[in-house]
Amino acid sequence: QVQLVESGEGLVQAGGSLRLSCAASGRTFSNYVMGWFRQAPGKEREFVAAIRWSDGITYYADSVKGRITISRDNAKNTVYLQMNSLKPEDTAVYYCAADASRLLFTTYTEYDYWGQGTQVTVSS
Repeated sequence: QVQLVESGEGLVQAGGSLRLSCAASGRTFSNYVMGWFRQAPGKEREFVAAIRWSDGITYYADSVKGRITISRDNAKNTVYLQMNSLKPEDTAVYYCAADASRLLFTTYTEYDYWGQGTQVTVSS
């Protein structure tokens, strides 16, 4: 069974940094795309970033470009989301997701597996 476990939950002040981790297990992910999404209260789940495990190609939402970096550690089967210059509007539950299609989808319905989510709160 595929398992995605997020960690790195935190409360930070605006302008601060936080790193989220997503530990993946249950199968070989070399042909997968890993994505990060977020969902704020009362809002739809929105795409943040994605990375293709095989070649490290990445894609970002315009709202986070230049502030957030997605990366992977093949040896640890872990994907990271480094978030800098955080803003109050970044406050949300952040979810890790996996998709077997090798395409860098930005729509959450395209992803097959999901983690339980981790809370990020940015105070002003």
